[in-house]
Amino acid sequence: MKLLTSSLVGLFLVASAVVATPAQHAFVAHHEALNPSSASSEFPPARSASASLASANKWTKITTMEALPNYQLRVKEPKLCSTNSTQYSGYLDTAEDRHFFFWFFEARNAKREDAPIILWMNGGPGCSSFTGLLMELGPCRVDKGGETLSFNKYGWDDKAHVIFLDQPLNVGYSYGKDVFNSMEAGKDVYNFLQLFYYSFPEYAKSELHIFGESYGGHYVPATAKAIHEGNVEHSAKIAGGQLGAGEGEKRVLPLTSIGIGNGLTDPLVQYKYYSQMACNSTYAPVLRQDECDAMDSSYPTCKRLINACYKWKNALACYPAEMYCNQVLLAYQRSGANPYDVRTPCEGGNLCYPILADIDKFLNMPEVQKELGSDVSKFESCSQKVYTGFTLNGDWMKPYVFEIPPLLEAGIRVLIYAGDADFICNWYGNKAWAQELEWSGSQGFGSESDHEWAVDGKAAGEARSHKNFSFVRVFGAGHMAPYDQPENLLDLVNRWVSNKPFY
Repeated sequence: MKLLTSSLVGLFLVASAVVATPAQHAFVAHHEALNPSSASSEFPPARSASASLASANKWTKITTMEALPNYQLRVKEPKLCSTNSTQYSGYLDTAEDRHFFFWFFEARNAKREDAPIILWMNGGPGCSSFTGLLMELGPCRVDKGGETLSFNKYGWDDKAHVIFLDQPLNVGYSYGKDVFNSMEAGKDVYNFLQLFYYSFPEYAKSELHIFGESYGGHYVPATAKAIHEGNVEHSAKIAGGQLGAGEGEKRVLPLTSIGIGNGLTDPLVQYKYYSQMACNSTYAPVLRQDECDAMDSSYPTCKRLINACYKWKNALACYPAEMYCNQVLLAYQRSGANPYDVRTPCEGGNLCYPILADIDKFLNMPEVQKELGSDVSKFESCSQKVYTGFTLNGDWMKPYVFEIPPLLEAGIRVLIYAGDADFICNWYGNKAWAQELEWSGSQGFGSESDHEWAVDGKAAGEARSHKNFSFVRVFGAGHMAPYDQPENLLDLVNRWVSNKPFY
């Protein structure tokens, strides 16, 4: 789900279990396994408000690498939920007082060396990826009441290793110096992955797939751009024999694909389709026709403002576009309908899903925080501070769609999927920008027909693919498609990471 405006609209566009048993293999420490108290003084201590938590956490190991002297990885082996697969949790720390929390789950039904890695990021901006973990696609889901977890047989860890990363800073259990733009956040994720692959050589051959939803339509392209450009630069240094001290420890990350679910990627195109989703979708209308006509009437001005943002890409140009264009959503807010699912009313607070309160309760339990190794004593599913920082910085309307064509031309596979009951990042807008995207295969993608995607003989959606680009409409799903259609989304992701067609 995804946070929408605070003062203007008050919708949360959230973006989009936890399993554990004893580790199945021993760690191979590259440097020293230390307690936090003996870590290098180059790294800021845990925030003072959580000092008692930090001192209670016993890390299995702390890894550093010469190529990234200002970074370290702290790792624990938590034992939450029930499964036979390995899990790790911990922090990527930087000397600039940035601390990113992650939770990793090994594949349940695939060999360790054969399974790919999926990195999952929820959106917001400012929402924890643990909402995706405990509500949508993790090995477990939180139970009603927020005190226990239950096994999720449709977790994406079925055939893939999955990393849930709390980013940007000050989201979920992550904390430190603020980052309020997606490009900067993407660079931090690149360094996290470098240190992760270095710290866990047993996954060295695992292909990497970057997935996210909602504002992940910003995060995923920005992260993939950072990885791809880092790979190109590192490959050039290898070819030219120009590696500096320690740089041989870095690697060309095995970026294979990206996936964006109900994302905000190309606002210029997507904002045009709010009226269609509200009044003329395949579901019952949510608004009156005159309200949708007003949306259409405002679009030319909205388009002009977004074009200015696309040209200048700064807060001065982009923030006015956010403020004006998001006014069209006020009518939807007043309707009381769920902005993430046109079929239902908004219940359970601003985020419209009572389960999110259960997630907050579970991740605020002291015993859970201790088991996971959190330095943070208060968990929030979504951070208003981070949301406000990104919007004031103009990041909302920036054109992350421009980062997609270079990935396609480099042979990286791109999947765009969308639940067809979502209003806020609806499938009409996502399909439209996918069809308008300019790349070498755009003509072939545009002329391709939509085909039925079926799961166990039943229609699950419509798909079109050309070369390394695919779009999938998911029937009967809202903004968080894995929450509404868990079995079908597991089929989708398993096909995708194994490079099998949808039709």
